[in-house]
Amino acid sequence: MTPSQTVPSPPKINADGTTAQELYDKCLALAHNLWWSWTPEVSSLFRDLDPVRWRQLDHNPIALMKEFTPDRLDLRAAEMVLYSRINHAYRRLKEYLGSKQTWGSTHAGVLGARPIAYFSAEFGIHESMPIYSGGLGVLSGAHIKSASGLGVPLVAIGLFYSQGYFKQQLDESGYQSEEYIDTRIDNLPMQPAVDEEGQPIMVSMETRSGNLVAKVWKMDVGRVRLYLLDCNVEGNSPEDRQLTSRLYGGDTRTRIRQELVLGVGGVRALRALGITPGAYHLNEGHSAFGPLEVIRGRMHDDGMTFDDALREVAQNTVFTPHTPVPAGHDRFDEALVEEHLGPLRDQLGISYEQLLGLGRVEPQNNEETFCMTVLGLKLSRRANAVSQLHGHVTRRMWAHLWPWRVEEEIPIGHITNGVHVQSWLAEQMRHLYDRYFPSDWADRMGAAEVWQNIHKVDPGELWETHNALKTLLISFVRRRISRQCRRRGESEEAVEHARNLLDPGVLTIGFGRRFATYKRAHLLFADLDRTAELLNHPEHPVQVIFAGKAHPKDEPGKELIRKIANLRHDPRFAGRLAFIEDYDINVCRHLIQGVDVWLNNPRRPLEASGTSGQKVILNGGLNCSILDGWWAEAHDGSNGFAIGHGTSHVSDEITDARDGQYLYETLENQVVPLFYRRDVDGLPREWIRMMMNSIAGLAWRFSSDRMVMDYTRTCYVPAAGGLSCEMP
Repeated sequence: MTPSQTVPSPPKINADGTTAQELYDKCLALAHNLWWSWTPEVSSLFRDLDPVRWRQLDHNPIALMKEFTPDRLDLRAAEMVLYSRINHAYRRLKEYLGSKQTWGSTHAGVLGARPIAYFSAEFGIHESMPIYSGGLGVLSGAHIKSASGLGVPLVAIGLFYSQGYFKQQLDESGYQSEEYIDTRIDNLPMQPAVDEEGQPIMVSMETRSGNLVAKVWKMDVGRVRLYLLDCNVEGNSPEDRQLTSRLYGGDTRTRIRQELVLGVGGVRALRALGITPGAYHLNEGHSAFGPLEVIRGRMHDDGMTFDDALREVAQNTVFTPHTPVPAGHDRFDEALVEEHLGPLRDQLGISYEQLLGLGRVEPQNNEETFCMTVLGLKLSRRANAVSQLHGHVTRRMWAHLWPWRVEEEIPIGHITNGVHVQSWLAEQMRHLYDRYFPSDWADRMGAAEVWQNIHKVDPGELWETHNALKTLLISFVRRRISRQCRRRGESEEAVEHARNLLDPGVLTIGFGRRFATYKRAHLLFADLDRTAELLNHPEHPVQVIFAGKAHPKDEPGKELIRKIANLRHDPRFAGRLAFIEDYDINVCRHLIQGVDVWLNNPRRPLEASGTSGQKVILNGGLNCSILDGWWAEAHDGSNGFAIGHGTSHVSDEITDARDGQYLYETLENQVVPLFYRRDVDGLPREWIRMMMNSIAGLAWRFSSDRMVMDYTRTCYVPAAGGLSCEMP
């Protein structure tokens, strides 16, 4: 050995037997599986590494880990005594992924070798993964999280939107502007999907105007693998490279091309991956082109005729439409359909008229546009709405597809939507449940008896836990509003006012959702003087927090936002009204965990289900809602408040006026008096009893675990051929 040569120092071994690099690798492994996003002890682990940067980085663990070297992480772990927590979290992940004893292993065995292929245009899993816009995406995220937890064999297919949905900003007048920001792929838990030879998987879709190519990414969501198609690849035109950059952007031509990639490209991606699904689940009509590609494959591989292949594929296809609103059902003119489906039509051996007829209620009606919902209904044998009321509405809406049947016999059922409990339950409420619920309650969230234990909780403890969450919400609102004021260049006086906005002791109402006009965010302001009296009552005041986005092309929705946000300049509402910009999963989480009351007043029956109010239940908030969607089957008089009587007038104007009056009466005569009616200990006993009734009766019924179990039993297993009855 020469003098210049040195022996490298051996890596330092920590007390737990790991090196700094091994510790770092374990944290990276945790960051790359989105299981962490609904596992509080893991997300809190990342938060404790650097609380300030955690918040600034939108709670993104991969971005956070990039700011650490193995040695710095090791030092921080020593300072915070994190070694055992990291090792425990890593061990839990391995045990979770390796577990063979799950609900799915018992109830969905037929899917083990042939999983469900779940298609959706968006997935709302966590705020750090911006490939969602609202309710549909959050529902899809809940679906695959629960499939993971239950062990239901399922793969998911979506699109990768490099710019996601938009960032919302309001100007001084309250008018919404949109900003699109490129997402750094290296900060996301994604890897290129590869074939058996280790080559990145690319899929191609033929159109009359040329080929479209998409790259396939993979992402782990617990036990579920999510595959995302991305058109930003060499070989595509500059226009097509931007095709999947934005969610719900562009014109109808952009839309049909996105849906071609999702449906046809998604099926081809599964084939390239060597995955043979037992059944296909189309979540909304966006992916309804997919079964046509499955039919083509059956014809090519098995020599079947088109009609025979369609019958077989339809038996294996589940279809879920989500909205009664006509604008929510994509329609395309015949020229666009032929341009994008023409080459596939040639391979199917069907005529131009046959193809168009698959997307029409009346196949021969040349005046009717091609509808993706109609296509989905015709290419599936198991269709379901997303609430009991929505089932009635959907059967009536599409009755003309089955003119020989009475409405009750139309083959569209319903499975009511639910929410992923672990994703929305506040840490403080989880600790409360841990003390009073059975030790295995987190594994039995779909069991009614588990939630009855809420009645064992001390009322004062439940109330104080709720008030702590409410205080956190108000602190969050103050930070966000003061930041909005600074961005707009407002005075220091305005910023200081924002820092003291709202009062933790006041009845707090939350309203957060997409600002479509039928959701009637303005209903509370039908009579401004009456609203001002309600909010500023000297003994029983009320405050309201709004959040939500309007689609960039929805000018009436933008005008609603402007009117409501601009009320902050009205001295009658000073300190009692707040509008938080850029509604996303993080904002929603704070709202639903901290409000006293969640307000929902859509024009009945246009709310198919709604899920935001279901999240509120978990954290002790109460619903005040029109009897629409899920609330129509949930409300029993003791678990929240109903606005009106579940009726609507043929005139929207009369319905709105009547519902506005019902809303004021419900708030003035029921909600406000009950909240402020206190006993000698200062507790609103009747209100707390209603909180308990809501949790006990609704938390299990409207969980996504129950929802996925319903899908598995009634749709997935039968569609995959897993149930039979043999005659003796």
